[in-house]
Amino acid sequence: MNRRLLLAVVAAVAAELAAVALMGTAAWLIARASEHPSISAVAVAIVVVRALALGRGVLRYADRLLGHDVALAAVTRKRTRVYEALIPLAPDGIGAFRSGDLLTRLVDDVDSVQELLLRCLIPATVAAGVVISAAGFTAALSPPTAVILVAGLVVAGILVPWLVFVSTRAKKDPGALAAHTTDLLRGAADLAACNATGSAVATARRLSAQVAASERRRAMTSGLATAAILFIQGATVIAAVISVRHAGLPLATAIVLVVLTLAAFEVITPLPGAARKLRDVRTSAHRLESVTNAPAPVAEPTESATPAGNTLEIRGLRVPGRLDGPVDLVVGPGRTVVIAGPSGAGKSTLLAALMRFVDYEGSIAIGGRDLRSVHGDDVRALITGVTQDAYVFDASFRDNLAFVKPEATRDELAGAARRARLLDWIESLPDGWDTRTGAGGVSMSGGQRQRLLLARALLADPAVLLLDEPTEGLDHDTAEALLADLRAATRDRATVLVTHSPAAHAIADEIHSLGGSGPDRTCMDFPNV
Repeated sequence: MNRRLLLAVVAAVAAELAAVALMGTAAWLIARASEHPSISAVAVAIVVVRALALGRGVLRYADRLLGHDVALAAVTRKRTRVYEALIPLAPDGIGAFRSGDLLTRLVDDVDSVQELLLRCLIPATVAAGVVISAAGFTAALSPPTAVILVAGLVVAGILVPWLVFVSTRAKKDPGALAAHTTDLLRGAADLAACNATGSAVATARRLSAQVAASERRRAMTSGLATAAILFIQGATVIAAVISVRHAGLPLATAIVLVVLTLAAFEVITPLPGAARKLRDVRTSAHRLESVTNAPAPVAEPTESATPAGNTLEIRGLRVPGRLDGPVDLVVGPGRTVVIAGPSGAGKSTLLAALMRFVDYEGSIAIGGRDLRSVHGDDVRALITGVTQDAYVFDASFRDNLAFVKPEATRDELAGAARRARLLDWIESLPDGWDTRTGAGGVSMSGGQRQRLLLARALLADPAVLLLDEPTEGLDHDTAEALLADLRAATRDRATVLVTHSPAAHAIADEIHSLGGSGPDRTCMDFPNV
């Protein structure tokens, strides 16, 4: 990375030096040719002009190639680190960020790394290299002119960008607008049902106007900075003309110095924009730090223990603020426990604790090992299933199932779909298994989406299967048929089923009630179905 970045900077500096040298040499050649010298007197200059013209193109290409290669590699590494930081936060810790805002951080804020390299670091380095070289060359021919050149370049290249940096307000947070727009699109039906579309759209327009006003102010600052640099450039060139005239230099040399003064300012022009970008990069960096430095909801053990069995034991379980408890359960292979209770009683929180997504008080053990001593990924390989936040990807049915088990055969995929009562419908579609589901499963009904998620859980084949409302969106007959198939498919495994459906009671070996007006815990035993 450092070596490629150095090569990119060297190529960029060399390309700009070649451009400045080309202008200076061409100016000298034209001025010298006006004196009608012999061809031998300008032969070297002609060759140099041709070499610089060709070299500038090659160096400019190398500059762009190396610079973007380094920038894209840096963006890739940064985005990977952000994703790696998000993994231990999901799903419970992700709730601190709205989806649209989080998407903005993952895309725009991560892309700011590219802006830092291409729009800030490299232009500043190029400007420094060209200014030093131009000042040194000018000083060798005319020290007074060099002083004038350095003074103009310092004011235009340091003072003006600094003023831009300190006067530019931080870029208006686009995350709020992105988050609100995402909520507006996803909740359009609910907003219409509640007659709240008008107020939501008005809020979106207000946020959009704030972002637009911020961009106008920033554009005005950039325009004033560009005008200031042009003014300083003109004043410096006029001062340089006066200086070389009083110095009594030869015409060709005087023209070279004036052209060199004019050309040196070309590398200064991007610096106000670089200062503005630097302000944006700082804002993006702070936003990304809030993600990468966010504490994980659950601490991972230093060494992961290996469970010695498939029996799930819950003793005195509580999740402060979310599940009062205490919950005491033992779920062995072949047993199905239904978790019932009103909304807000903590049913989904119980499942989250079982998958190590939230921390808890009390004890949850599988195979005699407390989940706190088992790595989260190992826990979810043993205890997983269908949760309320399970996602259907914008991919084919085959891919949506196979991502939990990439090596699954066609027969395994079909078997999981059949047990979820989804196979006949998939095979009836024109594209069959290659049919795309749409983002979030928008091309499917609610019941079909639930069956797809159930098929995915069955394909994962965990030791303890968790099901959060698997019959939601299904009619009574289909729900009963699905539950019957579910009982058959899970006969040899421990199953924890959260549901409001009374039909699920028929397949339960035990019913555990959370919250409500009755006792904290009610258990009923049923003969195995």
